Amino acid sequence: MHRWNRSAERRATGRHRLASEDGSASIEFLTVGVILLVPLVYLVLALGQIQHAVLGIEGGARHAARAIAQSGSHEHGMAAADRAIRVALADAGLSADAVRVAIACDPAPDACDTPRGTVSVRLDATVPLPLAPPGLRLGAGVGVPVSALASQPVSAFGGSP
Repeated sequence: MHRWNRSAERRATGRHRLASEDGSASIEFLTVGVILLVPLVYLVLALGQIQHAVLGIEGGARHAARAIAQSGSHEHGMAAADRAIRVALADAGLSADAVRVAIACDPAPDACDTPRGTVSVRLDATVPLPLAPPGLRLGAGVGVPVSALASQPVSAFGGSP
């Protein structure tokens, strides 16, 4: 009978080990940590990329408006604005073809060098989300639309200050 008791004790101890929760806290912590960490890292990456693009677009609009307002002629201003926009977009990692540019001049739309006028430049783009494969062709929903508007007064004396 003594042997049977040891065998019963071993079976009870084995069941106790299976029912025990010793060591499961670390597994639960790792599982929940990974489930929460992956979306958080993606959110930080996405927001960083969007902010980088927004700063580039705002800088491009501001520098383009200033270049047009300080140029000596309408044609030189448009060429300088094009260069300023291309440099700002390249710094932001955006393609110049993917950005819509609208330039408005007041009071004469075709003469941005009019003294005491105002030059407005608007840039619109869609920032692609990180790690979104381009081959999905999901259309809307894989990018965030951003835009910037900058206005600059033209000097009453014309040209550069």
